[in-house]
Amino acid sequence: MIEFLAVVIIKCIIVIAATFLIAAYSTLLERKLLGHIQLRHGPKRVGFHGILQPIADGVKAMFKEDVVPDNADKPLFIIAPMIGLSCALLLLVVIPFGDSITLFGREITLYLADLDIGILLVLGISTIGSYGCMLGGWSSGNKFGMIGALRASAQMISYELPLALAVIAVIMVSGTLSLVGIVESQAELWNIVKSPFTFIAFILFIICGLAELNRTPFDMPEAEAELACGYNVEYSSLKFALFFLAEYIHMFILGALTTTLFLGGWHGPELPLIGPGLSGLFYFFLKTFLIIFLCIWERSTFPRLRYDEVMKFGWKILLPIALFNILFTGLWLLIFN
Repeated sequence: MIEFLAVVIIKCIIVIAATFLIAAYSTLLERKLLGHIQLRHGPKRVGFHGILQPIADGVKAMFKEDVVPDNADKPLFIIAPMIGLSCALLLLVVIPFGDSITLFGREITLYLADLDIGILLVLGISTIGSYGCMLGGWSSGNKFGMIGALRASAQMISYELPLALAVIAVIMVSGTLSLVGIVESQAELWNIVKSPFTFIAFILFIICGLAELNRTPFDMPEAEAELACGYNVEYSSLKFALFFLAEYIHMFILGALTTTLFLGGWHGPELPLIGPGLSGLFYFFLKTFLIIFLCIWERSTFPRLRYDEVMKFGWKILLPIALFNILFTGLWLLIFN
């Protein structure tokens, strides 16, 4: 029992530390990529070509003044960033980063837990994470923050429906709610190419995931031009840093979930120099970072939509496509399976 708990604690520490590191350096990757796309250099002063910029930003956030508005609901104002970050970290529990490795004669799985209803846990926790944005804007006592919170709640309702419906198509094809089971069902063929309808589900999942992350062109809750940062307008110091960190952890989790549901997870040709277990880990992170690159690239490519366009796109286009996709996935399974 003690040995089991020690393995679990060590895995939790490694996963959380690696996630924080990935989120921190995703900010640098985004700034550098956006700089090159816009024909500029990006950060390059702190360390070699700006390699220490995320550390400098973290230190700066720690020493900045922490301001709480007088008319804010102070308990909720303080709790809101913690909700966003804690929910992001909870999602890591069921993500399978790889199959298993043998270490000191003991087989160690490269995931924290394999739940029979893992995908339902992901959908539920991701919904709760959106409450951080809503409570942060509402509790700040600022009209721009309030508008940002209202936009965040409306966008969450509008885009979580087609996102969940896109996942249903994957569940139908895989025959399981376990994320490990979904990956194992893709050993022969990835879901993205298994049928035309799982490919449509992949497109829906990416679009709705970007909306859940408040990424361009769906960054209505922030909308710097008209809302001056929206729901986090009154946040500073470590509270703002928690919101910022949660956003990039969610982007990493979007990439990890896309890899798990559609891109075969850890499956890929074995690399003889590092063995099957670490080969799977390598392929998982390679696919995940390709999705992160996609999230960054589309930010520099697409303009922000108007708020009414965001709502119409979710309810009048994505939702009907997701519903019909489930219908045709069922017909495809009846005919070809």
